[in-house]
Amino acid sequence: MKITIGLFGFGKTGSVVANEIIKDSECELKWVVRETSLHEGTYASRFLGYDHDEGMIYSLSSMDLDQFYMDNRVDVIIDFSASCAVNEYKNAAKYGTRIVSAISKYGETEFEQLKNLSRLTSVLYSPNITLGVNFLIEASKLLQGIAPHADIEIIEEHFRDKKGVSGTALRIAEDLGLDKDKHINSIRVGGIIGKHEVIFGLPNQTIRIIHESLNRAAFGQGAIFAAKWIMTQKKGMFNMEQALSMFVTKRDENSKRNESLTKNLAADA
Repeated sequence: MKITIGLFGFGKTGSVVANEIIKDSECELKWVVRETSLHEGTYASRFLGYDHDEGMIYSLSSMDLDQFYMDNRVDVIIDFSASCAVNEYKNAAKYGTRIVSAISKYGETEFEQLKNLSRLTSVLYSPNITLGVNFLIEASKLLQGIAPHADIEIIEEHFRDKKGVSGTALRIAEDLGLDKDKHINSIRVGGIIGKHEVIFGLPNQTIRIIHESLNRAAFGQGAIFAAKWIMTQKKGMFNMEQALSMFVTKRDENSKRNESLTKNLAADA
């Protein structure tokens, strides 16, 4: 059975995410909610060039949200819109819908609302939901544990019009216990989608861990991974690092099981 998904946001990134959901054989895009009335009443699939109907587009301005979530229940809502949208889908949680939020930065009030939802359903929040950048975070934490006295700097590069410090860079600094005002360096130039680099300075060597998003499709692929993973979780607040860590742990357990089986077979031979 396919995972049914509702998507918040249909701008530059949201439309690419919608395309990735439609392409995935294990998922079905049930609907898209956006702030404007642009393309309202049409299907995201048709807009993206497909020849079938999938992902009816709705406008927030013309919706009875509580009735909508009752009549159009989905397994997971993926949010690529704005931080305030959490107030628009809070009622979906009471119908068992899980939440995957890829909002870059939340205000204190909105983030508290997101945490409140985790008491009702499972919520995964990641300011950068690409698999690669979350692997970067896990690798950086591992290296910091190995070399705790290394000098560490974070460089984040984005397109010229991006405002403020990258939410991902802030998350990296938080996870590594670094002062965000001293250790994050921001670059705004050209049409860079997003690049994050963590530099470890050690005596006689420098280690650089780099992730660069080459296409916004990477965000969709990460969101789909998160949606599939969160379907296995009960209510609570989660992040992508946990999803990846548990996946790695499962692989380690399988590896040990196979190793044990090999030894037993060799002993019986």
